[in-house]
Amino acid sequence: MRQLIGFVLAATLAACATNHPPVMHVGSDQTDPKAGIVPPFTGGTCYEVFVRSFQDSDGDGIGDLNGLTARLDYVANLGASCIWLMPVAASPSYHGYDVTDYYRVEPAYGTNEDFKRLVVEAHRRGMAVLVDMVLNHSSSAHPHFQAALRDTASPYRNWYRFAPTPLGKGPWGDVAWHKSPVRNEYYYGAFHRNMPDLDYHTPAVRDEAKKIATFWLREMHVDGFRLDAIPYFVEDGPCLMGCAATHAFLRDYATHLDSVRPGTYTVGEAWGNIGAMLPYYPDQLTSYFAFEIADSLVAAVRRGSAGGVLSGSLRLQDTLPSFRWSPFLSNHDGTRVMTLLGGDVAKAKLAATLLLTLPGFPFVYYGEEIGMTGDKPDPRLRTPMQWTPGHGGGFTTGAPWESLQPDSQRVTVQAQDNDPGSLLNRYRRLMHLRRANTALASGRLLPLSTANPAVVAYLRLTEGHAVLVVANLGGATVSALSIRSENGALAPGKYAAVNLIGGPHGAPLLVGHDGRVLGYAALAGPLGPRESLVLDLVRR
Repeated sequence: MRQLIGFVLAATLAACATNHPPVMHVGSDQTDPKAGIVPPFTGGTCYEVFVRSFQDSDGDGIGDLNGLTARLDYVANLGASCIWLMPVAASPSYHGYDVTDYYRVEPAYGTNEDFKRLVVEAHRRGMAVLVDMVLNHSSSAHPHFQAALRDTASPYRNWYRFAPTPLGKGPWGDVAWHKSPVRNEYYYGAFHRNMPDLDYHTPAVRDEAKKIATFWLREMHVDGFRLDAIPYFVEDGPCLMGCAATHAFLRDYATHLDSVRPGTYTVGEAWGNIGAMLPYYPDQLTSYFAFEIADSLVAAVRRGSAGGVLSGSLRLQDTLPSFRWSPFLSNHDGTRVMTLLGGDVAKAKLAATLLLTLPGFPFVYYGEEIGMTGDKPDPRLRTPMQWTPGHGGGFTTGAPWESLQPDSQRVTVQAQDNDPGSLLNRYRRLMHLRRANTALASGRLLPLSTANPAVVAYLRLTEGHAVLVVANLGGATVSALSIRSENGALAPGKYAAVNLIGGPHGAPLLVGHDGRVLGYAALAGPLGPRESLVLDLVRR
């Protein structure tokens, strides 16, 4: 769960800092233990789905697995190579982040057999399936916690943390020790009183986490996991996040996953900047969400300035293989990107273009591709998918579990499906391009300089293949564009510039013997406000 809190208590940070393992630069096969993995995600995009809000198959107003299965062609045609399902295990809450049975699908979503059919159909369409794995805490309604709560001699008593009095605050300085409803004692739950933290100092808890993973890999046939709230797995005295024992557990967990299915893909939620993210490499999870890149992309588009938009990607590129970090624009925990951009479709297209032409393994939140809006509280970030106008938005024939957004009659898949200039079709084009174009799939990022602070330009380069991306983030037309590079950017020669996302092709590019791009204008005419170009450079 992303914590929208800009600081952590200084004492907590100080306690944790000494427990961080050394950060290794893992950009080569010699230092990256996962570099030998050939992930099925190279060049792909993962699509985040909240099952409850995607498609209802039986008219009860709640999305379900059979509804999602019926919509898999839409996701595949979008160009996704992967789907990430927010929690699908049994839970008393609408969101599912407090699990009562890790081995059973939430009954409102269907059955374990329904889930297995979904996986088969996703695989048939070339899509991997990741499920949200919530290991930091269980539900307070979980039978193990209820047994521990009511019986001090229960074998599950040491699966959770109990104390006669509160042992300080939580990781963000708030209340984390909650009064027991049974006796005069307290239990620890960093996120909520209904989410008691599991105690990973207990070997049986660590063993159970591995057993759960084995079940989902072998019995449910998933391809990997998104792991929720990983910095908070293990508390060590005053250290409440990112502690040494958390890193040790993640290493052990990753080793177990590889023993069950080599190459299992995992992506972790370790909210914070890149500095906070890097201690979780090289030998823990496969990948982590790049929150700093998400923030910088949206901020750059909002302010209309290119400053700093590439810095996070460049830093990670110099440290890690690109499949080991995951940029995004928005997700289920934060304001939707279209709301952040004030409903401006041109800005949304620009943000999508940047996200899907930069390195990494990007994630797209369901409905983002049509410009769905949403702001806090959380249920309003996770409203039903807007397929068609009319009652229920094509999501349900009944009463939706949560009311649709006010723009749901206008902003729909149906309205954008056959419009080549729509936001939906910009996402489709770019997501398919990432899979088909080797430079966009796996190419190195090379920044270029421009004479205008509103314009960002960069190359994606592989051996013998180059794509040039140019984006005017500003609200004014750029009439005199001049793009430059250092020596050796491209092989000498003349290049045709083929527009990959529609519109006019670029101007021919001539590169001299020094390999420099010098004063290239990209277009024969001006570059319009918030206009972007993705140009395949074809050497003649």
